Amino acid sequence: MTSHPAEPAADRARPADELASSLKRTEVQHSSSSIPGRDIVQVLTEIPVGVESGWHYHPGEEVGYILSGTVQMQIRGQDTLTLNAGDGFLIPPRTPHNALDLGPGTGRMLSTYIVEVGEPVATLVD
Repeated sequence: MTSHPAEPAADRARPADELASSLKRTEVQHSSSSIPGRDIVQVLTEIPVGVESGWHYHPGEEVGYILSGTVQMQIRGQDTLTLNAGDGFLIPPRTPHNALDLGPGTGRMLSTYIVEVGEPVATLVD
């Protein structure tokens, strides 16, 4: 697995996707995958109490883990999940979903995406 060229920390602070305008998203790492045409991107997302991510999808799987807080995760076609610190979740490719932080503090989640090369990590949907 090879990494993309090193970027200054300020350039990595927010991944280039549509969620970065409403949530704090910090790209932890971004590497080529052994799967042809895929990249692996890991992102730390922080959601303030009462804030929603907005319905969105990713161009590949999202494998996530709740670091702190309680997050309500709505995934189209599935029952709504209430996730607490220590819980993991998996969202299939291009499946719309929405995360809401229920509090009491900022929800923090670490997500790893296995995405199509050249696609934005997240795209908002109606």
